[in-house]
This record gives sequence, structure tokens and C-alpha cells, in this order.
Amino acid sequence: MRVPAGIRRAGGRVFDFRSELGQHGRGMKIVRYTDPDYAERLEAICKASSLFDPAIESRVRRIIRQVAEGGDEALVTLTRRFDGAALRPGTLRVSEAELAAARRAVSPRLARAVRMAQKNIAEHSRRSLRKDWEMRNAQGARVGEKFDPFERVGVYVPGGAAPLVSTALMTIVLAKTAGCREIVVCTPCSRDGTVNPALLYAAQRAGATEIYRVGGAQAIAAMALGSESIAPAQKIFGPGNAYVVAAKRLLFGYVAVDLLPGPSELLVVADETAPARFVAADLLAQAEHGSGHERVWLATPSAALIEAVQEEMEQQLKTLSRRELIARTMEANGWAIQVKDLDEAAAAANRLAPEHCEIMVKNPRSMLKAIKTAGAIFVGPWSPTVLGDYVAGPSHTLPTGGAGRSFPGLTADQFQRRTSVIQYSRAALKASIEAVETFAELEGLSAHGRSATLRLES
Repeated sequence: MRVPAGIRRAGGRVFDFRSELGQHGRGMKIVRYTDPDYAERLEAICKASSLFDPAIESRVRRIIRQVAEGGDEALVTLTRRFDGAALRPGTLRVSEAELAAARRAVSPRLARAVRMAQKNIAEHSRRSLRKDWEMRNAQGARVGEKFDPFERVGVYVPGGAAPLVSTALMTIVLAKTAGCREIVVCTPCSRDGTVNPALLYAAQRAGATEIYRVGGAQAIAAMALGSESIAPAQKIFGPGNAYVVAAKRLLFGYVAVDLLPGPSELLVVADETAPARFVAADLLAQAEHGSGHERVWLATPSAALIEAVQEEMEQQLKTLSRRELIARTMEANGWAIQVKDLDEAAAAANRLAPEHCEIMVKNPRSMLKAIKTAGAIFVGPWSPTVLGDYVAGPSHTLPTGGAGRSFPGLTADQFQRRTSVIQYSRAALKASIEAVETFAELEGLSAHGRSATLRLES
């Protein structure tokens, strides 16, 4: 049975989660630990994700095949179809004249903001870089690892209604800090074929060496497989919509990928001490990206806080420029979860594995160890998620859709390639030969054993 929009199946039952919205006439739907079907409803909320959609995957497979077969011409055709821009193969790359014009057009205020964020991101990234190391094993051989930056990386910067200048910084600066020599950026263009000058300024200042006006799944395919204009990268980074994420999953193996960062998410864990207006503002902020797949949750033992946050959201929403987009997201994926206590809130957080998790309780650092699957944790009422989005330092490219249970957020060391290093002396080989012969005999691989023993015969 096809499940209609707004309804989730859980535990063999079908729930109409729209009923709560209809009762309250407000942004968030409510589930309470006292509800008889609480566990099933909470499980349904945790499982909901836009990362795995068979229809989207099928469309993306066709796009990848089209780029693989058609190269630049396919990129031009797909850009016209999805972005409405009439490009030619020779104009896919942003020209030096456009980059120079973007540098001239930038306002002093934006330049200062970019410099602040860039400095914090670079300093944080340097702490993440891995260093070569070496030790001697029990037989006296020298073993260790060395770390080299990827030579050529691809970075996807989403487009859409707003130029995501911060995303350019939160990805490209890490690649530059790691020492990547070629940093290729793909981003969608507008209908007239241009790319926002502020985005171009930030990307080149962060360290981009090539910028292409190509977006969507076709951009991921081009960076993975190559075209006449775009040489393939070794690894692809950056967030995107469901089509971009599907392309990264399908092309894994042709190219390395960072993680699967999809539509934005925020969980606020709060108690009765949390300022309702802070909580409401942060939930609304994460709902405003506009895809309709964003997810926001409030987990609290306090029924009074839920009521106060609902009222605050109603008032604040009236003043926001993207209120229609926010309302749509909140209706689809906005949840207030009344838990029994903060231990249960931490358990819900670890099950949801949210992209962002804010802790607004009386002793916020006391909960820090208990939450283990969030992409990023924001501690206390003075740490809104927007600081992580823009200027704090850690990259805002984070796992979503429950992927945080397995993946971390983006760090500079992901731009490094790890290589094992092994060096034996004759004495170390002699000390190891019995074990080598034993394994080779057991596995029936006589040539393996012989490759070591013949070295000791002379």
C-alpha cells in the first residue's frame, strides 16, 4: 500500500501524524511519552529520511549515464533543463574576468566576514590534520603511516534561492589547509548563466583553483567521471539536495566521497530553564532552507516549554521573509517530543542522530558525554546553530538522515590520503619467518612463503 504524504508506517501500523497539527493549528506536531503508542511513533519519526528514495535514485542513474556518454554536451543539456541557462561547452568554466569582477564587487562588510570565518575555519582545520608516524614492531621492523593531500578534489557548493557563501568556506578552506593542489568547485548558475559574485569571491579567496557553473547530480557525475572541460577528481566533498546525495552514493567506487549531507536538521534538547524564544528561533532558522525535507525536533520533559515554544514560533514566523517555506517544513517535519526525563531525551538524540544538536538545560555540559551520534553539538543557550553555520570554525558539512550514527562531520584530515609504510631489515625478517611460513602453509599459498624464505637463503 502506498503511504500518502504526511503519514508514516511504524510497527505494522499506519499513523496520520497530520492530526496533531490539525488539533493545535501550529507548526510542530506533538508526541508524548504518555501516549499509548509513543514508542512506535518515536520509532517512525527516527526512521523518516529523504536520503534514500528509489524514484530519485532512478532519475540520478539516468543523469549519470547521460554525462558519462555525452560529456560537456550532456552538461549543457542538463543545465538548460534544470537551471534554464543556455550555456555552451566552452563557457562551463567561470572565466578569470568574472572572478576579477567578483573581487571588485565585494563589499567591505562581506570581505571582513569572509576573513573572520576563513581564519577560524583554517585554525580549527589545522588541528584535525594527521601527521606521519613510525614505530618498531616486536620483530624490529619499522612500520607506520604517511599522510598526503589528495592531488585533485571536487567540491560541490549548492545554489538555489540563496548563495551559500558559508558552504564554500566550510569546504574549500579545509582542502586548502590540507594542501590539495587542485580544488575544483561546481555550483549551479542562474537562468542568465551567471554565478553569484559573493560566492565567487568566497570560493576563490578560500582556495578554489577552478570553478564551473554546473549543479545537481550532473555536477557530481562530471567531477567523478570527467568531461571534456572537467577533469575527474580523486574525492568529492560538499552537501546538496537529494539528487546530489544520491549521485554521491551511486558514484562511490569511481571516486571517493566524504559523507552524505542532505537536508538540514536540528534537535534541541531542553528543560524548563531553556528560553522559549531562543528555542523557537533556532528551530525556525533550520527550517528555512526551503527544500521541504528539513527536519527539526524539540525533546523536553516540560509540557510548559512545548506550549511556550509553539506560541513563540507563531509570533516569530510572522516577521520572517521565508515564512511560507518554513511553515511547509514545520508542517511536514517539525516535532515536539515530550520525554519522561533528560536521560530519555539523550537516548532519543542518539537514535535520531541529528545533524545539529543544541543542549539547553540547567547543566548543559553534563549531557555532552551522553549524546554520541550528533554531527555537531551546541552547548548552552548562547550557542545557536547559526554560529556553526557561519563562523565558529568546525565545518558545517555534517551527516544527516540518521547517517550520524556511522559518519562524522567533514574535517580537514578527510582531504588527506593515508598510506601504510613498512620497512624490514634482514634480522627483522628472520625473526618473522616462522609465522610467515605458518600462514602461507595454512592458506595454501606457497609462493607467498617462498617470497620471504628465499631472501634468507643466501
